[in-house]
Amino acid sequence: MSDMIDVRFSPSTTQDAGSFRLIELPSELCQLIESTTNAPCHAKPSLCIKGNIAEDAVLCTTDKTYTLRSVVLSNTLLVTTPSRTDPGGTVNVRDRLHEVLELVPSVPKLHKLPVLLKGAQYDEGDEDQRAAFVKYCYNQASSEIQASEAEFQQGLKEKRILVLDGYLRPIVPAHLSTILELILSYTVTLSLSCQAAEVEELVSTLADEHEVPREVSAQIISWFGTVKEGLWEIDIRAVVAEIGLEILRHHKHEPIVESDFLSKWKNKIGDTFEAFVALELLTGNYLRSDDTSGGATLTYFPASGLPTDPAARFTELFLTKQRWKSNDIEPFLLDIAINSKERDKLLLKYARAITAPESTWYTSRVGYNN
Repeated sequence: MSDMIDVRFSPSTTQDAGSFRLIELPSELCQLIESTTNAPCHAKPSLCIKGNIAEDAVLCTTDKTYTLRSVVLSNTLLVTTPSRTDPGGTVNVRDRLHEVLELVPSVPKLHKLPVLLKGAQYDEGDEDQRAAFVKYCYNQASSEIQASEAEFQQGLKEKRILVLDGYLRPIVPAHLSTILELILSYTVTLSLSCQAAEVEELVSTLADEHEVPREVSAQIISWFGTVKEGLWEIDIRAVVAEIGLEILRHHKHEPIVESDFLSKWKNKIGDTFEAFVALELLTGNYLRSDDTSGGATLTYFPASGLPTDPAARFTELFLTKQRWKSNDIEPFLLDIAINSKERDKLLLKYARAITAPESTWYTSRVGYNN
């Protein structure tokens, strides 16, 4: 005969109603927690829920972000605790749950950073005017931005945001490009190895010859390669791409002939590194048009400047071009889709595929007037 347990409604049921939430863990997160059950406190995974009242909540681990999504249950779940007076034979119902919170992998919500940091840009000569900028500190941003710590740090790197005296300072693109040009130049003149350039020598040279603060140049160097034991393995392609991007930024409203652009780009890079110049480095930042007798033209069109909401993103894309080749549209979806599977779902939802012998084309499922 099975043991009998009395189920009673706790006197605090009314008070506790709505106090409990049940979260369904994805397999990778469940395995992470189980694998560290007996680990010391400092080695246990860090879980944090972020989001203000106007945002959908997300759960962040040290390196991933999950959107919290409510799923209605067909059956009611009871939250029970043992009775204090009869712990072996009676349980008290504390709450009744009609939904479960599901964790869905999502891209980090870094789009707020440029808005929050308006007025905090760092430019040449700003080292003497640090009290004048809009102040937003690292710790505040890290706690408010809906991203894991690893994703947040990667976001600062990709968005070219310096951390100076604990505050976030986006570097002005033109100034960054100038510093990178100097770095490439000194790499050659100082006969430094691109696989193991001495960071101290570069940082000191930039400070002495061009008054670039050491903390600024050191962070920039860390953005474009790997620093280990004072030696820098330079990501030449990333450096070349950033310099090319700065040239392209001046052609948002006025297209530039592709051959002219490539010529300007190579001139900025110099003979030693011009072989690295390739239009593919700037994928997701331009539109290319062949409809001109003067040759193909390029227009600055960055994915980072498009809406983060998928519906609004596709509206913007199809208002810009009525038809997109698959290879052309995919780079403009990377920052709103966690993976290729999620990207394909978005394309299926918002676009209509047309298969042609040379490529797959996408058009809008909604008619727009250009």
